[in-house]
Amino acid sequence: MLVTPEIQAEFNQAQRILFLTGAGVSTPSGIPDYRSKNGIYNGVTLSPEYLLSATAFRTEPEKQYHFMKDNMYFPDAKPNVIHDKMAEMAKAGRAKIVTQNVDDLHVKAGTPSDRLIRFHGSLYDIYAPVDGKPATVKEYLHSLYRPGDGAILRPRITFYEEQPFGVEPSIEWVSQADLIVVVGTSFRVYPFAGLIQYASPNARLLAVNLEQIPAPANIHQVIGDASEFFQELK
Repeated sequence: MLVTPEIQAEFNQAQRILFLTGAGVSTPSGIPDYRSKNGIYNGVTLSPEYLLSATAFRTEPEKQYHFMKDNMYFPDAKPNVIHDKMAEMAKAGRAKIVTQNVDDLHVKAGTPSDRLIRFHGSLYDIYAPVDGKPATVKEYLHSLYRPGDGAILRPRITFYEEQPFGVEPSIEWVSQADLIVVVGTSFRVYPFAGLIQYASPNARLLAVNLEQIPAPANIHQVIGDASEFFQELK
């Protein structure tokens, strides 16, 4: 059992829960993570930090495009029990979510937009930087170039060398939370991993991951499958 009576009591008592989520939340939905042995970075010859960088978009957009198209798009993926339970708590007004994930599964699960920050953006929000006009995902997956004028398209995600979205509100949400739960992230990518330093001294800190993460000493780390944890959570 991953959800002990003490952990369940913490969730029952908390009124301002904040979930900080990463790729491990979406692996049960069939979306690979980044850094594990089966992750999308495994076997890549070029540095993934380069392939997903603003520099690559400027200098080798086609190479970047094919990497993302081949490895990061799963439009048919569906939310799993983790997304669903978090969305339930958000709809009840008890939880908010700051996610690193760009797959929009928290959105598909019905998380209210005012209770979700997509810190690294969304793969499904496509636009042409030359004029800011939107394009469809279907158009983008067909071609890097916009029909008609050939303008280069991109998803509105945070490439390396770019600033994430919603940093200030994320800090505010962290500081207001009475229970912060880190789920499915290696917690190595900054500034996302640095958000935890803004937690209130009175907040309870919990992490649910398959392995230990680098985190403050006062965080209670549950080592196990997050799907199992959220199935048990009432």
